[in-house]
Amino acid sequence: MFKIAVFLKPYKKEVILGPIFKLLEAILELLLPTVVALIVNNGIGNQDSAYVYRMGGLMLLMTLLGFGCSMVCQYYAARASQGFGTLLRNKMFKHVSSLSYAELDKLGTPSLINRITNDVNQLQLAVAMLIRLVVRAPFICIGAIIMSMILDFRLSLILLAATPVFGVILYFIITRSSPLYRKYQQKLDQLALVLSENLSGIRVIRAFAKSRREKQRFAAASDDLTETAIRVSRIAAWLGPMTTLVVNAAIIAILWAGGWHINAGRLSQGKIIAFINYVTQILLALIVVSNLVILFTKASSSANRVNEVLAAATSVPDEGNARKTAAVTAGTPAITFEHVSFGYNRTGELALEDITVKISQGQTVGLIGSTGSGKSTFVHLIPRFYDTVQGEIRVRGVNVKDYPLEQLRSLIGIVPQKALLFTGTIADNIRWGKQDATREELMQAAAVAQAEEFISKLPEGLDTQVARGGLNLSGGQKQRLTIARAVVGRPPILILDDSSSALDFATDAALRKALKEYGRDMTVLLVSQRVSTVQQADQIIVFDEGRIAGTGTHEELLASCGVYREICESQLSSQEVAQ
Repeated sequence: MFKIAVFLKPYKKEVILGPIFKLLEAILELLLPTVVALIVNNGIGNQDSAYVYRMGGLMLLMTLLGFGCSMVCQYYAARASQGFGTLLRNKMFKHVSSLSYAELDKLGTPSLINRITNDVNQLQLAVAMLIRLVVRAPFICIGAIIMSMILDFRLSLILLAATPVFGVILYFIITRSSPLYRKYQQKLDQLALVLSENLSGIRVIRAFAKSRREKQRFAAASDDLTETAIRVSRIAAWLGPMTTLVVNAAIIAILWAGGWHINAGRLSQGKIIAFINYVTQILLALIVVSNLVILFTKASSSANRVNEVLAAATSVPDEGNARKTAAVTAGTPAITFEHVSFGYNRTGELALEDITVKISQGQTVGLIGSTGSGKSTFVHLIPRFYDTVQGEIRVRGVNVKDYPLEQLRSLIGIVPQKALLFTGTIADNIRWGKQDATREELMQAAAVAQAEEFISKLPEGLDTQVARGGLNLSGGQKQRLTIARAVVGRPPILILDDSSSALDFATDAALRKALKEYGRDMTVLLVSQRVSTVQQADQIIVFDEGRIAGTGTHEELLASCGVYREICESQLSSQEVAQ
């Protein structure tokens, strides 16, 4: 938890003054039993009403001052805890945004959401309790013991004897509950994963009539979480009763011993009342300490999970890379792969092996191959979503690792396999490719992407609201909008990663024709399973099990590449293949 204490630096005043005001409240609270003893001994014992009223007024004033101090502390605790949580969430979000696909794949989306929300909330609560109670509760315990020692040292020995017993109880609870809290957070991640899969895949689940199976899977994850929660709650539940038992046993011992002292005339009635009040204060403070132990055990587990995210270093760093301003000559290849190998798991099987290829500026290049052959992996390495294991990739003659990531990715427009849109208007979504794009530029990009027709038919046109994830649009409409988003900024390199799979053949052909006219100097990479999509490309790269099986035009590959010919024979007629 100390590693994330740095986020409290802007709230030093609140962290310091909050406990001080709470300490003042605790001092006033500790003086009250002594005032009660004075009232009993001097006021009631001597039947002095004026003394009772004076001391009663003093008690009222002390109570009001204590209330005021408590409110100031509450205000400072709220400011510090909420500010701490805001800073920590912002830092986590910024850090997660800087991680590469490799780290995001490892941590997982549901777990990251839980850590940024649930775990930070737990830490916020811990900060608030740190300011409000961490100083007060121990001070009340220690102060009450000291005040009781001042009243009667021999009776206070009973309280001192109860202290190590309480320490043993705390140690027992902490050592057994702490591992369970960590397991609880992990199982909460698992539940979030199942829930996320069910909500995002609800159409698939219903299409395959698997609702019953998914309900059972969710119930199993929920029951597993519940079982862990019950186990940790059973252990934590012992803390309150055991604390109460120890303190009440101490009260009984004090009353029994105090009775002997009163009968012997060594102790006044007011003192024994004050003594019992101090013991009651200790009991309440120990119950608070018990709850704080549980709270900070949870917070410690959450802090470890938050630190794990903050400690994750991106495998695609770009610190210190200066912006590249060198002019691009006509002979400089747009993209160059030199003996590139890559594996998603660096110790496992390679997804790409010894890839060497040059793509000239302004070329339209088709990438084709069987599922899992490495086509998408190839294009993901160009904008450095992942870094190569071996070899070098150059964009416009510069190693991609030497570019600042923002500059590198500004050179590339990419349309991913899964069409993803964001809430907002259609215009807002297309402007992701160019923030200052005019409406004419937006419609021009939509025309290239073959989206102009359906946009113009919408009542609000470009101002039509897009639901979360584009749920109010068809698959083909979403794909066309993501293409428009990629081309509106006229990037030097355009990557279409199987982005026409939801388009019919006529629309696909019209899209490719429009792209040629729109960006004559644009280097276009077409990743597709369709031969018809890539056969008119200037160059076709055929992938087979992570290697390049052949490069060339459609006609050249039919004659020289058996893998490409097999793909063509499976999709085209014998006459088309023979041509």
